[in-house]
Amino acid sequence: MTSIPPSSLTPMPTPTSRTQHSQVSRRRRQRLLGFGLLAVLGGGLLASCQSPPQTEATPVRIGFSAWPGWIPWQVTEEKGLFKAAGVPVTLQWFDGYLDSINALNAGQLDCNSQTLNDTISSIAGGADLRVVLTNDNSTGNDQIIAAQGITAVPQLKGRKVAAEEGTVDHYLLLLGLKKAGLTAKDIEFVPLETGAAAAAFVAERVDAVGVFAPFTTQALKRPGSTTLFSSKEFPGAISDHLVCRSEFVEKNPEQLQKVVNAWFATLKEIKANPGPSLTILAARAGVSEAEYKEYDLGTTIFTLEQNREALKPGNTMASLPFAAGEISTFLQEVGLAKTPPDLTKLFDSRFVDAAP
Repeated sequence: MTSIPPSSLTPMPTPTSRTQHSQVSRRRRQRLLGFGLLAVLGGGLLASCQSPPQTEATPVRIGFSAWPGWIPWQVTEEKGLFKAAGVPVTLQWFDGYLDSINALNAGQLDCNSQTLNDTISSIAGGADLRVVLTNDNSTGNDQIIAAQGITAVPQLKGRKVAAEEGTVDHYLLLLGLKKAGLTAKDIEFVPLETGAAAAAFVAERVDAVGVFAPFTTQALKRPGSTTLFSSKEFPGAISDHLVCRSEFVEKNPEQLQKVVNAWFATLKEIKANPGPSLTILAARAGVSEAEYKEYDLGTTIFTLEQNREALKPGNTMASLPFAAGEISTFLQEVGLAKTPPDLTKLFDSRFVDAAP
């Protein structure tokens, strides 16, 4: 479902989102990645002086993480659909969604699976990104789950509520509070990575939690817990996409077109062979097949036609350009975006327009 602003909602320079470690360990990891990248580049330069140039296309580096709308990329890979589309791809799984966003912003990925909210936050922080594909809309799989006895949003006042700060579930929490006439100041916000937030809720260390599937399954194991509200009550507020660095898009349009084609081939494969596909999906999500089936209604996977329709201008959240404007305004109002992002080149429709 970017860098995370502090709990006071003072923005940080880079965006965050949908299992994250401490700031110190993250900085160490990024430094190590940086040195590793230099070593690889240096080795590549040396090798280029000693051997003839390679003619094979460089694999497209795509990141994805635990969200039902992105897990189908595992089917794409295991069923050989990237190869069938004629594009080499290095598909990288991230246990921590935030890490995938940081990798894209650092140029360690060409494309990443991430939410529109987080993409807008990244752009506000200076990233140059394009949305080239809509995987899905969250229609219930992002949830605010509360402990037994809390049955209405106003009852959250003064309570401890955990979520991964700056993510779509933090955003969903703020939307729900606003609808109920409350603000972030009315609760005791506990910023935790999504998996840790779910664990804290089950351990009864917080009174409510904002999480996305499959972490919703974990959170609801707390006896007596219930879903207060979900993304179903805010249609269009959370959309999920394949987002690429603009430089990569401009330099590799043919490769990217084949990636987009492979995604729609994947949807056909899942429809034609639901049983084997479900086995792959559930295994990648780390849940049972029965549990994975429960995510179907909460994630609306977009067809090719829905992709094209969503990119048209409109005046409701069903229109991505309209939704982007609304989300941008909201993120600035609550301090999750420091500066107004430039959304003029955010959506690149040519790839879904040309998809077969």
